[in-house]
Amino acid sequence: MAEYFDMGKYAFFVWGSYGMVAVCLLVEVLMLRRRRRTILHQLSRMIRIKERESA
Repeated sequence: MAEYFDMGKYAFFVWGSYGMVAVCLLVEVLMLRRRRRTILHQLSRMIRIKERESA
């Protein structure tokens, strides 16, 4: 089992790469959620402005 985690002396590179991919995926998901929230907020503001103009 130790050989598996050692990765033939490349453990730092291999596990570091896995870690970077995990961090990048997490950041991507968080950025997408934030962007979605911003777009929904902008749309709701546009709808309210449009309703005021037509009233």
